[in-house]
Amino acid sequence: MENQLTLHLKSFNNKVKVMNQIGAKDLTMTAADARNLQADVFELLAQIAGLTQIKQASTQEETIQVDMDGGSF
Repeated sequence: MENQLTLHLKSFNNKVKVMNQIGAKDLTMTAADARNLQADVFELLAQIAGLTQIKQASTQEETIQVDMDGGSF
């Protein structure tokens, strides 16, 4: 999964890994890094929203209604 991440998400992930490995309590990033990370996260959220709408539309189209009256019982 990590190979599908953007450069900025990979960088953030690596910084968090290092932070955890050395037991640091704080993570500092530049304003540029923060802006880039925010842009990537927003893009991912937009993609998720789009995929959710597509899934909901396809689910509604696949609904099949079956009526059964019991025949001659």
